[in-house]
Amino acid sequence: MEEDLLQITAEESGERIDALLARMVPELSRSAAQRLLEEGLVTLLGKPVRKNYRCAAGDCFELVLLEPEELPLVPQDIPLDVVFEDSDVIVVNKPRGLVVHPAPGHPDGTLVNALVFHCGDSLSGIGGEKRPGIVHRIDKDTSGLLIAAKNDFAHRALSEQLKDRSLSRTYEAVVRGNLREDAGTVDRPIGRHPTDRKRMAIVPGGRPAVTHWQVLARYKGYTHVRCKLETGRTHQIRVHMASLGHPLLGDFTYGAPSPEKGLEGQCLHARALQFIHPRSGEPVRLETPLPDYFLDVLSKLGPQIG
Repeated sequence: MEEDLLQITAEESGERIDALLARMVPELSRSAAQRLLEEGLVTLLGKPVRKNYRCAAGDCFELVLLEPEELPLVPQDIPLDVVFEDSDVIVVNKPRGLVVHPAPGHPDGTLVNALVFHCGDSLSGIGGEKRPGIVHRIDKDTSGLLIAAKNDFAHRALSEQLKDRSLSRTYEAVVRGNLREDAGTVDRPIGRHPTDRKRMAIVPGGRPAVTHWQVLARYKGYTHVRCKLETGRTHQIRVHMASLGHPLLGDFTYGAPSPEKGLEGQCLHARALQFIHPRSGEPVRLETPLPDYFLDVLSKLGPQIG
């Protein structure tokens, strides 16, 4: 059980409390927020709050978040596009729309369920019961290369490479608008959004975040770019490109209209991955083609310009 406080600002005044909780608390869907309210676990000045209560500026709610019921991690025969595999490491090409690991709202049908089916007990335990083998993550609507460790030795080695930046990740994306320069670097700290905890933002005191970008092609109103991560913060490319005034196509969370070019969710693909093999010490470089959805978007942008 976890207790939390939620302070209401003027911008949120008038919003229903159940909708506000679902928007601002990552662990809660709207139905889950309504259950908390019905059970008297959301209070204002010590009194339970009705689920249709309209918030007022200055309200400070106390929440009691119950620990989610732990469900067993079920192996599921979900097809995997395996790009590289040996006794230490497996690299898969994750399709768009597949969640990486179980979480509230996604108890199964995830990449981890597929990996457990494929690898059996051969996944590291460092990531915990719900994230065995997972060294790094990519968003549900981001496609591309993701590496998982088959044992704790490999997991520790790959995690160290993430820290010292010898594990390199390169993405391709389509952003809205035309970038003035042909290449550049965004060096801006990222942290949780101050009022919307489901989003990240450029914030003073946030964790250091560096993204190098390069224009690959220009279209009327859009730009195809390559982004290389120097760090790996949550939503890093999405936040950094939006901070330049060029949100990713389809990424209405960070400023793009929804939907556009038939795409709901960001147009972002983890194209290449390079790491030092934890056991052999040899460099491994992997690359995957652009997926069909990405190529379809490019075909809808019209002729290249510039």
